[in-house]
Amino acid sequence: MARWAYAVLAVEITAVVVFSLFYDSLDFHIYWEGGRVVTQGTRLYRERLVGLWYTNTPFLGAAFVPLAALPLTLARPIWQVGAVAAFAWACASTLRLAGRRVTRTNLAAAVAAGLLLEPVWHSFFLGQVNILLMALVLADFRRGAGIGIAAAIKLTPAIFVVLLLATGRIRAAVTATAAFLICTGLAFAVAPDASWLYWRDVFYDTTRVGIPYISNQSPYGAAVRIMHGDVGAWFGAVPPLLGAAGIAVAARWARRGDRLAAVAVTGVTGLLVSPVSWAHHWVWVVPALAVLLRDGAYRLAFAGYALFVLAVPWWTPHGGGPSEYGFHGVPTLAANAYLAAGPLFVGYMAARLRSPRPAGRRDRGRGNGGRAQARAHAAGAGAHEGHGVTTGGLTTGAFTAGARTRPRAPGVMTTRAPRHVRHSGPVAEGGRHAAAGVWISIVSVMTGSRMPHTADIVAE
Repeated sequence: MARWAYAVLAVEITAVVVFSLFYDSLDFHIYWEGGRVVTQGTRLYRERLVGLWYTNTPFLGAAFVPLAALPLTLARPIWQVGAVAAFAWACASTLRLAGRRVTRTNLAAAVAAGLLLEPVWHSFFLGQVNILLMALVLADFRRGAGIGIAAAIKLTPAIFVVLLLATGRIRAAVTATAAFLICTGLAFAVAPDASWLYWRDVFYDTTRVGIPYISNQSPYGAAVRIMHGDVGAWFGAVPPLLGAAGIAVAARWARRGDRLAAVAVTGVTGLLVSPVSWAHHWVWVVPALAVLLRDGAYRLAFAGYALFVLAVPWWTPHGGGPSEYGFHGVPTLAANAYLAAGPLFVGYMAARLRSPRPAGRRDRGRGNGGRAQARAHAAGAGAHEGHGVTTGGLTTGAFTAGARTRPRAPGVMTTRAPRHVRHSGPVAEGGRHAAAGVWISIVSVMTGSRMPHTADIVAE
């Protein structure tokens, strides 16, 4: 598994670097131009940059001032390499929240597998900021500062503040709010005119982006496409209902002590609430897939992984022709495949809440403390093959780990069986050989993906 992971990752990183040297990623170019003009009155929002409107916060523009001082051809590789580092950071945080050790092999495999997902490589294709936002939220969810910084860059991560309030984590919510206000205040200091214009008029103006475009995998985007733009006032009730349902599910998981499930559900809920959820915004599929794998829902995880690797919506008409609009059965469902996956995931996680609460759930994601003691306890107890607890276990691909024990309740310790006895069947049989087999299948799926046409991209 290690050689597969390192080999695939080396090829991917090389591709990112070479791509960044020669391709003018549209969204990064807009960010870079934003850093150049952010201090020039209201020009940031009054003029089109690289042919498109700048729609992000003034704080992102202010943050790009240092990169904007560099030549575009130098700034772009720096940004893309930094994005790879941010994605590795996000994967490491996901592994920790899943209760897995962050070894070099595990991390390399997670990053290599994640880079094959269309929302992830699409973010690199455009030079987008979404990976950094996810990394900030995942790394600092307990304290909240990362959430506030992410929300100051792009507003959608603010939904995590709602989750903090819903679970009674007032201190973290206050910290997130303070971080947001500090960053926004810095933007006002650097670009007062642009900041006033953004918060007064721009931030809620959806006419500055192409809502019907196929990349907008939000409920509102789908409704506009299916109903030929004639979406009535009734739709105003949909986002609050979806948001309330999603936060309710996430809050239940948070109260169970399962931060990974809570973060994954909230991230997907944010995509369902926002009127604009571009395909590259769906990087939240990474923690969602991690939850499914950790909890043993391998078929669902592989189906979801295949969906986002194959980039199903891009195989449907998206050039603005009549077949893109209206409802045409299966093609329309395929065109909105990411959107369909969102409610299915939230619904699945809601259904999982009805199952008995796995003991020791609160211990997940708290690092590796006590594992040596647990293993010693298991050895002393003479744990037998086939009697390990596998509820919530993750044994596929990047998240596979060896036998271990965890505290389940005061005075109770249960043992996970070793990999070679924990499963039967072709998926996991054979320990490391099975992991290599999973990698082969993952890499082979990649051949079905297709890059969207450059002219079709609408930046945000």
